[in-house]
Formats: sequence, C-alpha cells, structure tokens
Amino acid sequence: MKNRLLLAPLVAVALLAAAVIAAPTAAAASKACSASKLVVWAGEEPGGGAAGSVFYRVEFTNLSSSTCTLFGFPTVSAVGLTGKRIGAPATHAPSKKVKAVKLAQGQTATAQLQIVEALNYPTDKCKPTWAAGLRIGIPGGSGSKVAPLAFQACALTGSQVLSVGAINATVTVS
Repeated sequence: MKNRLLLAPLVAVALLAAAVIAAPTAAAASKACSASKLVVWAGEEPGGGAAGSVFYRVEFTNLSSSTCTLFGFPTVSAVGLTGKRIGAPATHAPSKKVKAVKLAQGQTATAQLQIVEALNYPTDKCKPTWAAGLRIGIPGGSGSKVAPLAFQACALTGSQVLSVGAINATVTVS
C-alpha cells in the first residue's frame, strides 16, 4: 500500500512533464496562417455555372518559409473600388466536416464561393451595384486580402448573393 502511495505522485509528475514538453511542439505545428504570408485569389470553377449563379474557387497559397494552418470558413464580402463593403457578407454553405488544412511553403488550399446573379432579385430589394472585388478573411487565421473580381452585388443587405464553403484539401503547387 505504501508503494502505491509513493508511486502515484511520481506518475503524476511524469505525465505533467510529458505534457509540458509536448505542448510547444503541438503549438508550433498548428500555427495559424496570416494574410501577410498568403496569396489569395478567386477564379471561376470549370463548368462552374448554375441557373442564376456562378461558382468560384478561392485559393490560399502559402508563400512563407514556414508551415501554417487554415481552419473553418473564410469571411467573404463584396467591395467597391475604395474597399468599402457592399451588401451582406457571405453565408456559410452547407459543408462536410470542417477540418484543419496545413499548408507548407508553396501549397494551396481552396474554398468554394457561390455568387448568385444580383439581377435575380427585384431591384427594390437588391439595388444592383458593381463590385470591384472580394475582401477575403483568412479562415482560422488573421487578416484579409482583396481579390479583384468585377461582378454585380446587391447593395441592400436583405438580398444574399454570396455563399462560401469551408476550407478544404491542400493542392500541391509545383
């Protein structure tokens, strides 16, 4: 009995030491990406049209020398030439399980963006306005970038034209 009482604190100390040693490694491996280390752009998906909307692939490419992680949904808003937001930000599209995507130098992850044709809405509910680009927030990271893309958005926030999916698979760039 006496040996068990002496053994329990030693096991606890060993477990605590293992956790302290492993913690910096786990934190370093899961460092979130920041906008300053990424190139962000949007391009039309091949065959990406649907009745009244177009699908785009938003790409996040890591240009830094260290690996970083993206997680969740990017924030996306239409913006004018001055960078001011137009209308409502993107809603989250239904998605499979959201998972973290690690990006090494030169690797790219994507999210799918749907832009509904603003002219599908009554003018008095939408107020169609030309957007000059998309302000895209880094999913699970920090900062945002503007990707140039001209399209008609709804200036009134009651009409939803943007919907974005979760970040997904890494595409290796050669």
